[in-house]
Amino acid sequence: MEDFGAVMSSDLGMNKIFGAVLATGLVILGLRQVSEMAFTVKPPAKAGYAVTVEEAATEGAAPADTPPDWGTVLPTADAAAGQTVSTKCASCHNFVAGGPDMTGPNLYGVLGRKPATHPGFAYSSGMTAEQAKMPVWDYDHLYMFLANPQAYVAGTKMTFVGLKKPEDRINLIAWLRQQSASPLPIPAPNPKAAAAPAAATTAAPAPAGAAVPAPPAASVAAGTTGSAPSPSAAAPAAPTPSAATVQVPGGKKN
Repeated sequence: MEDFGAVMSSDLGMNKIFGAVLATGLVILGLRQVSEMAFTVKPPAKAGYAVTVEEAATEGAAPADTPPDWGTVLPTADAAAGQTVSTKCASCHNFVAGGPDMTGPNLYGVLGRKPATHPGFAYSSGMTAEQAKMPVWDYDHLYMFLANPQAYVAGTKMTFVGLKKPEDRINLIAWLRQQSASPLPIPAPNPKAAAAPAAATTAAPAPAGAAVPAPPAASVAAGTTGSAPSPSAAAPAAPTPSAATVQVPGGKKN
């Protein structure tokens, strides 16, 4: 009987332990279900993180990247700085007269040379097609090509991303011009290109509220004011000011 009591007592203890473990598991499972119901997380429509980028306020659009007035910039360009820039190209190009071709063709005398004509180099079909578009590698074409070779010549094998700074391209072109037995002539300065910034400054709009002088009466009578109303349809004239206050409009400056 004592052994039976001991066995029963032992089984009862095991049942208590098993019951406690089961109850603990049920409590944990219940808490999980309650927490999922209380804190429902909806997945985002798109994976990733939304990053807000504030655009810097600018007073005007960036100027277009167009070739400069070579007659003005080349005489003052820094050819030594251009030689430093050329080190970015030295892994694929040789700049010495008679030097070997590398991944790209030898560039000695490239300014003034017809595209895709260096002897012995296998050019891409895209570069060969440029022969019909430009007679020679002049300053303008080389400037635009160096900015983004693959965008300027579709199908070129040149994978260089380009020189984004205009001053780097100008200085490099000034140095490349010197790497030739007969350097390409520098064109004369373009007076219109030099006068354009000054004209833009002098042609600034008048401040708001500034008085605009009326056209001379003679031009109205002669019909030179375009859509001005006829004298018969005009509004009644304002009282004529005294002679001391009459202002004569100044002549226009060319």
